[in-house]
Formats: sequence, C-alpha cells, structure tokens
Amino acid sequence: MRTRAQGPTGADAGQGAYGSEMSQRPVSSHAALLDSMPFARTCGIELVEAGPERVTGSVAWAPERCTADDVMHGGVIMALADSLGAACAFLNLPEGARTSTIESKTNFFRGVRAGSAHGTTHPLHVGRSTIVVQTDVTDDEGRHVAQVTQTQVVLH
Repeated sequence: MRTRAQGPTGADAGQGAYGSEMSQRPVSSHAALLDSMPFARTCGIELVEAGPERVTGSVAWAPERCTADDVMHGGVIMALADSLGAACAFLNLPEGARTSTIESKTNFFRGVRAGSAHGTTHPLHVGRSTIVVQTDVTDDEGRHVAQVTQTQVVLH
C-alpha cells in the first residue's frame, strides 16, 4: 500500500511488494507517477495525462505482449487499466491516505493485433472509504477494446 506521498500501486499492493519501499517524495510529474509503479514500467505502459478527473495512457503492441494469433494478451490490457486506475485513485486521495485495489471487473470486446491499446480512466465515485474508477480501453482506430471498473480502498 502506498500513501499519497509515496505514489499509487496496482492490484497487489502489500507493503514491500516491489522490494524496497519508495521514497516519501510527492509525485510531481507523469514520470514520477509512473516510476512509482515499477510493474507498469516493466509492461511498457506510458502515461499521457494525469489529473484527478482523468488519467490516460497507452501500451504498444509487441510480440512479447501477445497470446495466440498475435493478439495482445488480456493481462497486458488489464495491467494498463489497473495502473491508470491506481493513478486516478491516488490523485483523489486525501493527504496521508493510502490505497489498494480491492476489486476489478474487466469486459473484453475485441483484440488488439497492432498499434497500441489506449486507456482513459475517470472516477465514478470518490468517497471516504472507497474510490471507484472506470477505464475505457480503445485501439488506434478508437474501437472499444475493453472496459474495466475497479474499486480502491482508502486507508487512513
């Protein structure tokens, strides 16, 4: 779990999940926000825009990110959505609070066979104990690839 000063985490947010804890510096840029999520970097996720009302990012198609028939693996798409959702929840936390994903639901509509998957996340609910975000994932042609709704617990 990360505090607002530490940065967001994805679904597996236990303390020490990535080895050493992150510094206590505030996240002040897209790069710092993405650096706070090492798994997102490993997956090739790029953060495009980040604010409390909207977080966007993408991940490029690559052979090593595919399953059968050169289709981008669903886990890559879910990692994109989880990372953007965690960033959105983080940007909506009260000072000093922490967050962790406690539920995530993904609907897939089509595969990505080239180009990139693009995610746009916005909050559906920002409350005292939970934050619910929705991520819409599209392909380069703007076709709907997936929709992910996740719930983040707010830990004070």
